[in-house]
Amino acid sequence: MELDKNKFALAASAVMGVWYVICATLVALVPDLAMKLFSYMVHIVNLEAGIVGLPEAIYGLIEVVVLTYVTTYVFAWLHNRFMKAA
Repeated sequence: MELDKNKFALAASAVMGVWYVICATLVALVPDLAMKLFSYMVHIVNLEAGIVGLPEAIYGLIEVVVLTYVTTYVFAWLHNRFMKAA
């Protein structure tokens, strides 16, 4: 079955919009925690030392895998709902 490109793009936009709101909320409410969590994902832990430790790299990997799973699950769920609405 071919994906409906418009419905798929709508699902993607909805999911990323939710992530944006979550991210902005975290940054506003708990900026230190947000910086720590997001730094794991982009490998900018301990910039002064110029290295990324193994635990931080593992935390980042786990974070990215979990966020990718949640994002794609919700993405597929929304896409299916949009397809039913058509």
